[in-house]
Amino acid sequence: MSSTKQRKRRSAKEAVSPKPTQPEMASPEDWAPSGSSAFKLFLVVSILAAKYSNISDCDETFNYWEPTHFLMYGYGFQTWEYSPIYAVRSYAYNAIHAGPGFLLSLMFDKVTVFYGMRLLLGVACAGAETYFFRGVAQRFGSVVAQHLLVLLMFSSGMFISCCAFLPSSFAMIMVMIAMGAWLREDPQVAVLAIAVASCLGWPFAAAAGIPIALDLMYRSGVKDFVLYAAVSGLMVLGPQVLLDSFLYRRLVIAPLNIVLYNVFGQGGPDLYGVEPFSFYFKNAFLNFNIAFPLALVSLPLWVLRCYLLRRKDLFSWKGMHRVPALLTLTPMYLWMAIFFTRPHKEERFLFPIYPLFCFAAAVTLSIIQELCTVIVLKFRWFRVRNLVFIPGVVLAVTYSMLAITRSVALCRGYHAPLDVYGELHYHAAAESKRHPTQLFNVCVGKEWYRFPSNYFLPDRRWQLRFLRSEFRGQLPQPYLKSHNATWVVPPHMNDMNREESSRYVQEDDCDYIVDLDMPRSTLREPRYSEMKEKWKILFNSTFLDVSRSSSTYRSFYIPLYYDIKNEFVSYNVLQRVTRRTVKPI
Repeated sequence: MSSTKQRKRRSAKEAVSPKPTQPEMASPEDWAPSGSSAFKLFLVVSILAAKYSNISDCDETFNYWEPTHFLMYGYGFQTWEYSPIYAVRSYAYNAIHAGPGFLLSLMFDKVTVFYGMRLLLGVACAGAETYFFRGVAQRFGSVVAQHLLVLLMFSSGMFISCCAFLPSSFAMIMVMIAMGAWLREDPQVAVLAIAVASCLGWPFAAAAGIPIALDLMYRSGVKDFVLYAAVSGLMVLGPQVLLDSFLYRRLVIAPLNIVLYNVFGQGGPDLYGVEPFSFYFKNAFLNFNIAFPLALVSLPLWVLRCYLLRRKDLFSWKGMHRVPALLTLTPMYLWMAIFFTRPHKEERFLFPIYPLFCFAAAVTLSIIQELCTVIVLKFRWFRVRNLVFIPGVVLAVTYSMLAITRSVALCRGYHAPLDVYGELHYHAAAESKRHPTQLFNVCVGKEWYRFPSNYFLPDRRWQLRFLRSEFRGQLPQPYLKSHNATWVVPPHMNDMNREESSRYVQEDDCDYIVDLDMPRSTLREPRYSEMKEKWKILFNSTFLDVSRSSSTYRSFYIPLYYDIKNEFVSYNVLQRVTRRTVKPI
C-alpha cells in the first residue's frame, strides 16, 4: 500500500517537474541572419559596386554629377533640363549629395571625392536593403528572408543600380524603405518614403506606392491616409520648391514639370529613342537571370498555393500581421504594366523595382520548398524530408553564379572610361603644377557620352570640349561664368534635341583627345590614334567591341572564353605631339 502511494507521489512530482530533455536542433529554415549581419553583407557588395560598377547612362553624368559639381566647385555642364525656361530638374536632389561631397572635398582630391560619394550612396542602399530584409523576415518568415538575402546580394541589377547617382536609384532606395515599413506595419514611414521618392527623386515612383495606399485606406480609413500623405508631401515638397524657386528665380515645382513634359510635352521622351516591347524582358533577364521568370510567376503561384493548401492568407487583413501577402507582390506587376508598354525605354526606369524582382523570386522559391515539403509528408517519404530545400538551393546557387559572371563581364568589358580618366586626372594635376598659367582642352567626339564628369579633371583650367561626330543631337554646355548662372536663360538650348553647332571646337584647339579606337572610321569620326604625326597615346585600356562580339559570350564572363571569343579595342587618351601655343590665363 505504502509503495503504491510512493509511486503515485513520484508520478505527480515528475508531472510537475519533468526531467530536462535534450533541446531539438534548429532547422535551417528557422534561421535568418540578424539585421547587423545582413547589413555587413550588403555593405561589402556596395563597396565593390562603388569601385567597379560603370556609369552606364550619360544622364547620370550630365544631369546629376555635373550640376552637383557646379554646386560644389562653381563650374560644370548644364543641360536644357536645367534651363529656367524648362526647369524639369530639381536642384534639391543634387544639393543633398553636394553637402557630403563638399565635406569630402575639404580632405581629398576630386577623384577620391567622386568615389567617396558613390560609397555613401552604397551605404544608404545597404541600409535600405537591410530594412527591407527585416520587414520581409517579419511578415513572411525566415525562409523567404534567406532567399531574399542571397538574391539581393548577388544581383547584377543591384550591383549596377546601388551606387548610381540617378533619381531612379534614389527612388529604389526609398521604395525598399517603404516596403519594409509597410511589412512592419509602420504606415507613417511607408507614406513618407514614397513621398520622398516621388518628390525629391522621381515622380513616377508613386506608382510603386499605389498598393500601399490602397491597403492603408482600407485598414486605417481614407481620412487618415490623406492626412499622412498631405503632411509627408508638404514636408518634402515645401523645402524643395523653396530651394528650386530661389535658384531658378521663379516658382518651380520640378516633379510636376517632369510629369507635364513626359506626358504632355511636344515630342516628349520619345525624342531620345524608342525600344521594342522585348527590351525590358531582355534587360531583366540579363540582370536577374533565372530570378526574373521566378519573379513573374510569384503571384499566380501564391494563389495556387493558397488553393492547394487551403490557406486563408490570400486577401485576409486579419491576424497579427495584417498586410495581405498577395498585395505586397502587386507593386512589381503594376510597374511593369505601366513601363513595359511605353515606347521610350531605358534600363534605369526599372531600377525602383529591382529589389521587388528579388522579393518576388524569393517568395516563389519558398513556395517551391513548401510544396515539396507537403508532397513529402503526403506520400510519407520521411527519409527525404530533410532534402526538400535542395531545389531552392540549386536555383539560388545557379542564380548567384550567373549573376556574378554578369557583373564581372560588365566591369571587364566597359570599365575603361573610368580607368583612363582616372589616370588622366593625376597626369593633369602634375601638368597643372608644371604649367600654372596654361589652359588645357580635353576633347571628345563620339565618346562624349562616356565622360564620367568634371570630377576627373583637376580644376577649371582643364576643360572638356566637343568635336563633331556622327551624333546629331543636342550636347550640354558649360554653365555661364556668373553668380546668376542658375537663373539666367542660357543661349543655344532647346527641348527638341536639335543639334547646336555652338558646342563644337576644331581638332587644332585640343591638347588631349579621349577616343575609342574602332577599326572603322568616318569623316566625322577619324581614327585619331593613326595620326601619329599629331597625336601619341598617353594612356589606354581595353574596351569590348559590341559590334564584333557575340551576345552569347559577351553577356556573361566565362573565363578564357570571354577573352578569346570577344573582340576588344583600345580606349585611348591621346596627347598632342607638339604643344599647342595658347595665351596664358
